[in-house]
Amino acid sequence: MALPLEGVKILDLSTMLPGPFCSMILADFGAEVIKVEAVKGGDLFRGGVPKIGDTGGAFFQVNRNKKSITLNLKSDEGKEIFYKLAKDADVVLEQYRPGVVKKLGVDYETIKAINPKIVYCSLSGYGQTGPYRLTSGHDLNYISYAGILGLTARKGQTPTIPGVQIADIGGGALYAAIGILIALMGVKRNGVGQYVDTSMLDGAVSWLPVLANDYFVKGVSPKAAENILNGQNACYEVYEAKDGRYISIGAIEPHLWANFCDAIGKEEFKAYQRDLTKQDEMFAYLRDMFKSKTQAEWIEKLTGVDCCWAPVKNLEEVFADPQVVARDMVYEMTDPEGTYGSVRMIGSAVKLSETPARKELFPPRKGEHNTEMLKSIGYTDEQIAELQKNGVI
Repeated sequence: MALPLEGVKILDLSTMLPGPFCSMILADFGAEVIKVEAVKGGDLFRGGVPKIGDTGGAFFQVNRNKKSITLNLKSDEGKEIFYKLAKDADVVLEQYRPGVVKKLGVDYETIKAINPKIVYCSLSGYGQTGPYRLTSGHDLNYISYAGILGLTARKGQTPTIPGVQIADIGGGALYAAIGILIALMGVKRNGVGQYVDTSMLDGAVSWLPVLANDYFVKGVSPKAAENILNGQNACYEVYEAKDGRYISIGAIEPHLWANFCDAIGKEEFKAYQRDLTKQDEMFAYLRDMFKSKTQAEWIEKLTGVDCCWAPVKNLEEVFADPQVVARDMVYEMTDPEGTYGSVRMIGSAVKLSETPARKELFPPRKGEHNTEMLKSIGYTDEQIAELQKNGVI
């Protein structure tokens, strides 16, 4: 059975994490993703550390199932090649600051004139409109503006930097992929493409439905540790064990909290779950209690107790976890040319019954598909050699 996105051609101008993560989701399900990289340097993740061989290891994690060409878009010849590729493309994805693609001559209006069915997605920190549109930023800044960082703290303490990139991936890459797919469905229905303006701040703000509801209803901004989901209640907390490892308890529902209280022999705590006058007492008891056993001992004691608990694992444990392994969330791809050997990668979180994510194309070397792509739009070997000589590719 054909993969659902077979026949979809994507020109990907993005680099590093958000854009490449987005296009990899689409590539995994059959889209032909062509990374358009700068002649000098290329995707910035290629130069990152730690490295696998001569390439930054993070590059491999977000660039499987793709092809790569190099283009100097500041040259007339480079633009002409891009226009020819865009003529029969379905999607263009870019991640520059607003206005850069206009200066390069590969903006939406220019490409739309060549291909009215194009879906053109710009993925940026603050979007193409608004007072922050030209402001620089990274994940930490976007979640700061979104209010997420300020709520990620214990009462009276400095906010904690999350261990993963919430806005880059959850607010940016995933929404860009969703927007592209919705717009492609629009092309199928209406025959006309459109512009997809994805902002990582917008995406991060959209992660606030529970806490935003508190504000919308009460009219008072929630603070760190003043909501059951961010540290106010003892039933939803992370506790340190005797060996310095941790156990998380997420017993929000009364019956789950009751199960936990039964398991630890504190039946009187059942009635106190939402009683704010009793939280300090319960926190103190549970913190002392959890420090009486190691994490392994708590795992043994809580196994089989239906109360929403989990050990806090490190990545070595995560990628050996039987549930993670059973869900095919880690696997190896082998470099067909042998340079990089076998590289472990995170699997696709999208599970389709009939057309599972493919594991076909090893992440490309920079410019690996120059000849293939240029020949597909009519260039000869001699012309390709001349383009390379002149620094166009």
